[in-house]
Amino acid sequence: MITLRRLLRHRLAVFGACVILVFVVFAVFAPQIASHDPYKFSLAKKLKPPSVLHPFGTDELGRDMFARIVFGTRVSLMMAVISVAIGLIVGVPVGAFSGFYGGLLDLFVQRLVDILLAFPGILLAIVVVAILGPGLWNAMLAVGISFVPTYVRVVRGSVLEIREKEFVEAARALGAGNVTIIWRHILRNCLAPIIVLSTLQLASAILWASGLGYLGLGAQPPTPEWGTMLGRSQVYIRVAPHVAVFPGLAIALSVLGFNLLGDGLRDALDPRLKGRL
Repeated sequence: MITLRRLLRHRLAVFGACVILVFVVFAVFAPQIASHDPYKFSLAKKLKPPSVLHPFGTDELGRDMFARIVFGTRVSLMMAVISVAIGLIVGVPVGAFSGFYGGLLDLFVQRLVDILLAFPGILLAIVVVAILGPGLWNAMLAVGISFVPTYVRVVRGSVLEIREKEFVEAARALGAGNVTIIWRHILRNCLAPIIVLSTLQLASAILWASGLGYLGLGAQPPTPEWGTMLGRSQVYIRVAPHVAVFPGLAIALSVLGFNLLGDGLRDALDPRLKGRL
């Protein structure tokens, strides 16, 4: 409750949470919010500007842009959540065991992480999806793999600090095994940095997945995904700028929301900033 009160006093974090909540509502109630079919096209209505009937206008095939943005929220949020989940599932255990056991295991894992971190995250994702082939699920896997090194480093750093605490020695003295100590005692005390990192990674996942879609390596048409829509709109940006503006705004606002919430969570969960919030 103390953390929640501190978070609520962080105005930018509250604003970010409200933005995210709006997108979540769009994703959950997309059929009720959008009155048009996002896949139904009509060449007679192509590239129409925003109007009462089509608030965000229509695209190059006459499809309603508002419906595609709303339904695209489902795709983009799903890609972000699954990508971060992949990074969590792989990176957290590897980082925990690497930091706890040390030795040759830690040396091998960290050198592998160094190699992966030598590539910018989006470039690593492009390499992975180029190997696997373009597609929605391959893009999520590629982005998730690119998140793994960051999780490994963050969790390992926290484990190196926590494993020397008195309660860990007490658990070992009581006969607890190493695996039990890692899962029940150490990782529970690593939750704060993991939560903050995951929130910020959700923003990166949306941005990188949209980048892959823009390059034609992510979700494929006619899937209503923001990055794919933005990539296809560049040809028409001079004659119909709305086809690029609205997908770009959706990406920018969602990334901003997660970044603001992540910053607020970092401040709220950091005991060193207790007197500042």
